[in-house]
Amino acid sequence: MRFLIRVPIMFVRLLYQSVYLAIGQIWANKTRSMLTTLGIIIGVASVTAVIAALSGLKAKILTQVESLGTNTIFISARRPDRGPLQHASWWSIRFQPEQFEGLLEHCPSVARYGRQTWVGRYTVSHRDKSSENVTVRGVEPACHQIDSRPVTIGRPLSVIDEMQVRQVCLIDPKLRNDLHLDRDCIGQSVLVGHDTFYIVGVVEPRPENIFGGGDQERSEIFIPFKVGLKMQRYPSIWALAESKSAKVSDDALAEMRFFLRRTRHIKPGEPDTFEVQSLQNELQTFNEITVIVTLVAGGIVGISLLVGGVGIMNIMLVSVSERTREIGLRKAVGAKNSAILTQFMIESIVLCCMGGLVGIVCGQLLITAIDNIVRAAFHVAVLDMAYIPAWAIALSFAFAGSVGIFFGMFPAIKAARLDPIEALRHE
Repeated sequence: MRFLIRVPIMFVRLLYQSVYLAIGQIWANKTRSMLTTLGIIIGVASVTAVIAALSGLKAKILTQVESLGTNTIFISARRPDRGPLQHASWWSIRFQPEQFEGLLEHCPSVARYGRQTWVGRYTVSHRDKSSENVTVRGVEPACHQIDSRPVTIGRPLSVIDEMQVRQVCLIDPKLRNDLHLDRDCIGQSVLVGHDTFYIVGVVEPRPENIFGGGDQERSEIFIPFKVGLKMQRYPSIWALAESKSAKVSDDALAEMRFFLRRTRHIKPGEPDTFEVQSLQNELQTFNEITVIVTLVAGGIVGISLLVGGVGIMNIMLVSVSERTREIGLRKAVGAKNSAILTQFMIESIVLCCMGGLVGIVCGQLLITAIDNIVRAAFHVAVLDMAYIPAWAIALSFAFAGSVGIFFGMFPAIKAARLDPIEALRHE
């Protein structure tokens, strides 16, 4: 029983002494140790920065996807890559309003859908105030339910607005502030180009886009879909749809694809002249891309770790040569080969793990610096949710420790096999 208790205590004592001696040797040669671990630091910093960036992007995208809903589906016209319509004009492949009629009856997995049309960018004015380049869209009532942009003041666009082609609109808070409208501006009128529209509601602002640019900083105004069609000579139409649940999202995609091929009179064997995409599929694609990028980054970083490992082995061989008399003295007073081997192995591992720790800190500083640069250049927070996962920290230390074991083995064995008499004679 005493033996079983003494063995762990002796092991812990030996480990403590070895780590203490290893840190002492590293501290005595600070510059050399830092230069030696430079490859480890660069490798660990690179891979942790990549993992942190991908984790942050994934968290950002998941936040936006959750705000939209994973069962949201986008439908838009697209020129095919092959077939007779490969070089067709946009006029011939664009959606017609009637091509969506009966969609819910023939697509049982679809809960709702709404058509949209991009009317253009107009100057919107109220009395003596005006706002230029305002994005005007014609939307059906279901679009705001699918897009998760509720009306905060007033009411949403209704089916009656659509049927009677009323000149009503929804605006966002930015346009309300630009035109100096009342906070409760329901019933006030605005001039969109040369057409007068009455405000029936204020819609929630669009969530921040991780890609920035575009309509992110522009004001928006929403009008009934049929009114938007009347304001255009060649209207461009797309649609938003929502499956009944995320589980039947693939079924909804297949049903809508079959329905649209029939209403657009696409013959069997011909490519689609439209695109149907779900957020769930896009999220799966993004996850696959992150795995590939992480593996590629890991492979490139492996070269840096290999170079760092060679440097570790080289410096450990130098350390064995410099401390040959010390090894001889320790063996002369009874130190076993296993103790010498353990000491040099632990010194190599500690050296690599310290390099890994510095590399993790450098990786976090690197990702912070990149985020600040992107914010300053593009005025959008892309990596504000970036973080280094706990598994990445553990993996970094595991890699660093493995490098220390692999490349420290040969110097440690060489030190353990030294003849004590020859070592004591060493100058």
